[in-house]
Amino acid sequence: MSRVLEGLKPEKVFYYFEEISKIPRCSGNEKQISDYLYHLAKTKGWEAIQDEHLNVIIKKPASQGYENAPTVMLQGHMDMVCEKNEGVEHDFEKDPIALRIKDGHIYADHTTLGADNGIAVAYALSVLDSDLEHPSLEVLITTDEEKGMTGASNIDGGLFKSKYLLNLDSEEEGVFTSGCAGGSEIDFKISVKFQSSKEKAFRLSVKGLSGGHSGTDIHKEKGNANKILGRILYDLMDSVDLASIDGGSKTNAIPREANAVITTRNLDKATEKIDKWNEILKNELSFTDPSITVTLTELNKEIFPLEKEVFKKTVALINLIPVGVLSRSTVIDLIISSNNLGVITTDEKYITLFNHPRSSVESLLTEGFIPAMKQLGSVIGAECEEGSYYPGWAYAKESAVRDICIEAYRDMFKKEPVVGAIHAGLECGLLMGKIPGLDAISMGPDAYDAHSPNEHVRISSVENVYNLLCEILKRIK
Repeated sequence: MSRVLEGLKPEKVFYYFEEISKIPRCSGNEKQISDYLYHLAKTKGWEAIQDEHLNVIIKKPASQGYENAPTVMLQGHMDMVCEKNEGVEHDFEKDPIALRIKDGHIYADHTTLGADNGIAVAYALSVLDSDLEHPSLEVLITTDEEKGMTGASNIDGGLFKSKYLLNLDSEEEGVFTSGCAGGSEIDFKISVKFQSSKEKAFRLSVKGLSGGHSGTDIHKEKGNANKILGRILYDLMDSVDLASIDGGSKTNAIPREANAVITTRNLDKATEKIDKWNEILKNELSFTDPSITVTLTELNKEIFPLEKEVFKKTVALINLIPVGVLSRSTVIDLIISSNNLGVITTDEKYITLFNHPRSSVESLLTEGFIPAMKQLGSVIGAECEEGSYYPGWAYAKESAVRDICIEAYRDMFKKEPVVGAIHAGLECGLLMGKIPGLDAISMGPDAYDAHSPNEHVRISSVENVYNLLCEILKRIK
């Protein structure tokens, strides 16, 4: 059977990327990909460790002449965000990612691609499976990065001797990341109470949004389906009752779709208002989300709506939770803190709102945003649960690995790279806290629309960054 990526260069990078794209690897479902990596390493004769959290560590001795060079860690994560367009039949638990090439880029077939962070895994395996000149290597491929960084959080730092960390989870060629935001989770729960109703039931849907990464795309003013649905429900409150609300699927992805099941005693009024909201939203989001639509579909089944007080609490909470950019640096072009209301669910006990706040200044979350949200929950009458905080990564004034990377880039591409920090979360801060003296940098090829079904990666950039990675390793001597 022919390979979709056959003939693309570097051949081993695209070979391994296509191989891992065949293996289901949503966050929390990494056993199969972890086993593949571990057994591949053993087959190749590399030293390998698979820990109880399914992290995989692969070690390879230094090339001749590099025996005294500092040990280097190549690092990425094996899990991916699993999103698909509405109506697409794809089972992320068993189906491979269907790859396709378009205009010099690799896409999936209406699902997330998994270049975040499958390209890092492919890079690392290609370096290991080569005769490149390099120092002693420690490859770390972690689990559950996208949901909570629990793989990196539970890694045993004593297993490593690395002095330099090359994290391969960045998404822009020519940019070296030297700092990132930390983050947390904060969830609200509203107890539900239902009542009887003889009115007709409908599904109110917000869809057609582009979505994106709740860190790197948060400043792009993309529509948040959960917040939009909250605005519409507030407007409809006098003419409808709410039975359930569900939106988004990942806290670290800007939600593209949200749905509410409602009953109504005044269909004409509700329809008129929905027509109005379609006009409002098409105007507001004409540049970022021009395909947004609000629809009302009749449901032929008996529905038990929530008591009105629960409806009011839910809508108030949705509309009062701040989302998007919360603060920016006044010195450099950098978002300092943000929040994403990523997921809303309804079950027989609770309506739950899941938030993912981020900040490069820890106190803005721990002493600012989170206490404010706890107060909001108290006023509204909702339970508020705080998740664990994962640390950011402070920009270092001096960094030997950064200097090596900058010099290699200048020599190869005859121009200056960009060096800075990002608002997304990387595992570098966690690893630096576990391995004393670790000096880190992050890099990667041009990749776009991560965490959305439009995710794609530029083929030529994958080659450029791989060649740069090989040159950097050659220079660490």
